[in-house]
Amino acid sequence: MLFHDTALVFGRYARQTVRSKLQWLFGLLMPLLYLVFFGPLLTDLPLGAEGDSWQILVPGLLLQLGLFSASFAGFGIIIENEMGVVERMRVTPVSRLALLLGRVLRDTAVFIVQAVLLVLAAVVMGLRAPLAGILIGFAFAAALTVAMASLSYAIALKISKPQEFGPVINAVSMPAMLLSGLMLPMALAPFWLDVLSHLMPFRYMVDAVRAAYVGEYAGPTMLYGVLVSAGFAALAVTVGTRVFRRAGA
Repeated sequence: MLFHDTALVFGRYARQTVRSKLQWLFGLLMPLLYLVFFGPLLTDLPLGAEGDSWQILVPGLLLQLGLFSASFAGFGIIIENEMGVVERMRVTPVSRLALLLGRVLRDTAVFIVQAVLLVLAAVVMGLRAPLAGILIGFAFAAALTVAMASLSYAIALKISKPQEFGPVINAVSMPAMLLSGLMLPMALAPFWLDVLSHLMPFRYMVDAVRAAYVGEYAGPTMLYGVLVSAGFAALAVTVGTRVFRRAGA
């Protein structure tokens, strides 16, 4: 029953996404701009970490793509709520968990397509990384997308106005981006900032993906990344499910 309901919800939102050309275009535009205009600036710089500039930058861009695209996913449910779509869904027998999972899986599928295109563009520009490392990077970024999309929908159900939703998401996503070392390794940061960044779960995901891109699949960096990623995704889905059930969405 849950699988069937999730597939129905996923199919509904996937069809909407396929028809939205602008969503695909602008979803990929920002990471590509970073690749084209920011990536060349890092060439031959001593970044204080293993790997070349592309092996440092591309993992960060992957997670940035998942972070920001998923964080703002809740805008859709706010609009649906204003149009009465959520109210109509409340009277259906569809599982409340499926209503969340179907949306989240749609967001994750969109991210995977965008991530593949991003990595292909990076390879053309000079990225060299093992295939296994690239696939591991996709897995980490997909887990981040699941977690952030779940939290985004939960926040959106608690906030009724789009003009309130945006500032809340920015207040969460911007510190997450700046303190996780998405653009540059936190090893370059002052001691106090490096210590502070360890309180941010995204830091461990970024470090793990960068380790995978240089072929390091075992060790504490990868272990911490897996544990934090799995724990964060499980916690976010649990929170999102509870909010959906209480809201009757």
